[in-house]
Amino acid sequence: MTEQAPLSKIAGSLAIALQSDILFGYQKEWMQDQSVIKIADKSRRTGLTFAEACDDVMCASQPVNAQNTYYLGSDKEMAKEFIDACAFWARKLNMVMTEIEESIFEDEDEDGNKKSIKSFEIKFPHSGKKILALSSNPRNLRGRQGNVVIDEAAFHDRLDEVLKAAMALTMWGGKLRIISTHNGVDNLFNTLITQARRGEKNYSVHHIPIDKALKHGLYKRICLISGQEWSQQKEDNWLKEQVNFYPTEEAANEELFCVPSQGAGQYLSRRVRERALSEHCKVVRYTAPKDFEIWTEEQRVRDVDKWCEENLLPLLEKLSPDLSHAFGEDFARKGDLSVFSIGEIKQDTKLEVPIMVELRNVTYDQQRQIMFYITERLPRLRGLAFDATGNGGYLAEAAMLKYGSEMVDCAHLSQNWYREWMPKVKDYFDMANIVLPKDQDVLDDLGQIKLKNGIAQVDKGKNEGSDGEKRHGDAAISIAMLVRAAEMDGSPIEYTGLPGKGGLYGQPDDDDLDDLPDTGTGGCW
Repeated sequence: MTEQAPLSKIAGSLAIALQSDILFGYQKEWMQDQSVIKIADKSRRTGLTFAEACDDVMCASQPVNAQNTYYLGSDKEMAKEFIDACAFWARKLNMVMTEIEESIFEDEDEDGNKKSIKSFEIKFPHSGKKILALSSNPRNLRGRQGNVVIDEAAFHDRLDEVLKAAMALTMWGGKLRIISTHNGVDNLFNTLITQARRGEKNYSVHHIPIDKALKHGLYKRICLISGQEWSQQKEDNWLKEQVNFYPTEEAANEELFCVPSQGAGQYLSRRVRERALSEHCKVVRYTAPKDFEIWTEEQRVRDVDKWCEENLLPLLEKLSPDLSHAFGEDFARKGDLSVFSIGEIKQDTKLEVPIMVELRNVTYDQQRQIMFYITERLPRLRGLAFDATGNGGYLAEAAMLKYGSEMVDCAHLSQNWYREWMPKVKDYFDMANIVLPKDQDVLDDLGQIKLKNGIAQVDKGKNEGSDGEKRHGDAAISIAMLVRAAEMDGSPIEYTGLPGKGGLYGQPDDDDLDDLPDTGTGGCW
């Protein structure tokens, strides 16, 4: 046994562990997260199980509220490695523990065949608690109390049954930690992460790919232990070498970069997309006349105002004044489309899109004019979300200045944004909780959402619309932005704003135009 530590020292040992140079930043973040259920999708050999062992030693040795920990790895070697790590931390933190005990017990496989399983255990006499490494048979958790660690969860044969048994332990204060590399996009482990990111499950998710581990100093530690001198060039070469060891790029992405394999194909099936379409919803299209840019400002404003009165006003007047509304936008100036999606949130929470507006080759100011014509007439407006990437920042900023940052989300499309919001978009379709215009172009644009490296995003390739013009999945982005806007917590605006002094429906006056930055692009941001 190690020497007994004073209670005050035990109570402060978590701080000691977190201040230790042994742990990387992402390991400390994992330990500090005290969520009831937390999941980590991680690269190989990044040491997260080592940090979990430290946390479990702390939990088992506390003078009050100590907990047993039950570790379930996918094989005997993992169990022994974990117990050895726990013993290391017990000695490091000067905790009293018994020697590692090995025992053999009879287990049973799915077919009822008996087999002998080796378990490993250490006890903490001061608290009366223990850390026990078991097989992954769910029966081994029945009737126990404490925390559960499921390591390399994606490779457990009966993960669903193990989780069912483990969840019961949380009823009396136990916690569940699920750690793994990926094992396919359809694996239950990946499904749990997707559900958590959608907001369906109240699980905390930690994403630890190899590049994050390197930023936190993983290769520097490798160099220190192996007696090498670190350099950025050596680190870059080391990573390339690790990637090249794998037989395919897909395998390397899964093992090192936390990207589940088999991730190609359409994100939303045609059946699911078609189910969302309704003839009651309409797409309204406006293509700017030839040489529209060289018209006078007064001509452009008048032409667009007339088009709005004839095509948008009758539809806007049909919106229910008793329901909340949201606005989502995908921006383009030339070539692609700007798409405005107007969402009406029904009493049963279903998101209906009675109006979608497609604009082609429309000037910045007239897009602004149309946007404000719509938003000023939306009853109980609760949120607006814009693609603020690149030139899209113009409309996004205009809306934010008018409605405020709590009402407007100026989103910059990135893998992180797609990773967070596309699962929620899919949830709307899977739950039949969204209604869209019955339009071939809308259907096809949604088909442009593809899984790439495990992340759903709009394919960069162009497709051809029903009018023969090129599209870029524009409606899909607009719908995703609308979902974001519908889930905003901004207070609904319950009045209709009047046109400002700068012109009809938000058209800027000369002073406003003077304030626009000169980017050297002929007025285009």
